[in-house]
Amino acid sequence: MGIASGPEDVIAVLVRDHRDIEDVFLELEHGATAPARRRHLVDTAISTLARHTLAEERYLYPAVRRHLEDGDPVADREIAEHAEAERLMKRLQGVEPTDARFEPLVRELIASVRGHVEGEEHGLLPRLRDACARDELMELGDKVRQFERNAERGAPDGHAYPPPHPGGPARPAADPPEPPGTGMVDRLRDALTGRGR
Repeated sequence: MGIASGPEDVIAVLVRDHRDIEDVFLELEHGATAPARRRHLVDTAISTLARHTLAEERYLYPAVRRHLEDGDPVADREIAEHAEAERLMKRLQGVEPTDARFEPLVRELIASVRGHVEGEEHGLLPRLRDACARDELMELGDKVRQFERNAERGAPDGHAYPPPHPGGPARPAADPPEPPGTGMVDRLRDALTGRGR
């Protein structure tokens, strides 16, 4: 994910995220053919989308509720769309590119996310720009960028989580290894929100 170095308002930050996600989608649609690369791209999309949607839920939608006359139903609709995308991401976890379910699920996720992004960029975000003071948009941009930086390191809001014990197993020896992506959405949501701690 490309994080800019200079100040940006929340709309610029979120639109840049959308472009990063679209780049992954375009490679899935037109570039990558090797199964390992396709799996990697799907895992990248899932982790990027998880960070992005959590940042929106934490910072964007409360502002939408405060500043738009119809903010509550708008935010509720956006969160419902996130839940649909999360459901698709969870279904993709552990499904290998050689599985017949993989490509239809990828296409469904891409369509769902693109529809959501189009609605935000052509409706919600311009409305918020008109309704919200520039200072608040800049402050929200800083908060989202900081959240995403911390999320890339695996720690929300600057709280570091201890790494696994050096030399210790990543999981108990009796557990079979999980397929790539299994549980990723829940682990990311837990880590970024502190859920389950």
